[in-house]
Amino acid sequence: MARVLFVDDEADLEPLVLQKFRRQIRDGAISFVFARDGTEALERLEQDKGVDLVVTDINMPRMDGLALLQKLQDMEDSLSTIIVSAYGDMTNIRTAMNRGAFDFLTKPIDFADLETTISKTVRHIELLREARQRQANAERAYASLSRYFSPNLADRLANSSGSLELAGQRREVAALFTDIAGFTSLAEALDPELLGELLNSYLAGMTEIVFSQEGTVAKIVGDAIHVLFGAPGDQPDHASRAVACALQLDRYSENFRREWLDRGVPLGVTRIGLHAGPAIVGNFGGVRFFDYSAYGDTINIAARLEAANKQLGTRICASADIADRAEQFQGRPVGDLVLRGRSDALRAFEPMEVSAFTEPATTSYLEAFTKLETGDAGALAAFAALVGIRSDDGLASFHLKRLLNGLHGIRIELS
Repeated sequence: MARVLFVDDEADLEPLVLQKFRRQIRDGAISFVFARDGTEALERLEQDKGVDLVVTDINMPRMDGLALLQKLQDMEDSLSTIIVSAYGDMTNIRTAMNRGAFDFLTKPIDFADLETTISKTVRHIELLREARQRQANAERAYASLSRYFSPNLADRLANSSGSLELAGQRREVAALFTDIAGFTSLAEALDPELLGELLNSYLAGMTEIVFSQEGTVAKIVGDAIHVLFGAPGDQPDHASRAVACALQLDRYSENFRREWLDRGVPLGVTRIGLHAGPAIVGNFGGVRFFDYSAYGDTINIAARLEAANKQLGTRICASADIADRAEQFQGRPVGDLVLRGRSDALRAFEPMEVSAFTEPATTSYLEAFTKLETGDAGALAAFAALVGIRSDDGLASFHLKRLLNGLHGIRIELS
């Protein structure tokens, strides 16, 4: 129902208006409240917070319509106004329109024109309310979504008319998992305040990097982060984004770890797993919670590749599926991994920065790996030489230990 405040000092106008709008009043489409001048109108508005529209004459005692209009414009929630004045009083009408009046009528009032003008103004008010409601809904949605998605994607989702779907669907995605080695034991030993500072700072930096690549934070559990690329919005380059993100996360986490080591906190390395393939993604939080998640073998493999780093001596482990899809991928082959709980082997790689990939040590590793893959007896000596030069090369050390223990080839069964 539209509620109209009619402001005019002509006493006989009230019954005429009520008579003209009697059907709409009876049907509950409109109601009226009346005032004799601007001062009384403000008093009515103070008492009646449900007024939607003000129709006011200009020439009135105590406070005229122009002064009332100015007061209305200064209110926190300005009301739409129709101004009424004599036919020849265009100067005041123009002033009223400049002060924000929505429309105007001339006297003597044509009641058919009054009905049309009120109807048009009420429709305008309804459209404004709908727009404000959509904006409020978008702002609430953005506040919720921005915890999971990059700012620009959150904005697209919040204002989406349906082009981005959050319901469960099968999509091609790249999944990324991170975890800090030994964090559970460390957390138990740290002062709660220090733990809060460490974890909040770490997660803030890590998620900022994810969002810079327009990734989706599907879950954060303690120090562990699960990230998706290619969902909920289409990302044809989702594999490339995932690899670039992993390398940035590795740089950040290593710098972060060194900073905390300098403070006497033995923070472990961050391990990262990457895989690409089909997954079921969507909001699976029920009716009360927002929980954008992904399910399927692709997600499980990415999580297991993250865990495989511990045995391999690597910090990042990516499947061939993601390496093949990423543009200009550079990295060292790890081997054909048989992950825990699986029987088939999966070729894996250690992604590398361009600067590291072009180093002579990488060439030496690739030569040693080729010997290992082809069953060349010189593989042991090649890896031993590499470890002698780079004792901190975890992956080369892993292969050397396997060879020393009598294991050969690149099929690697992980426990």
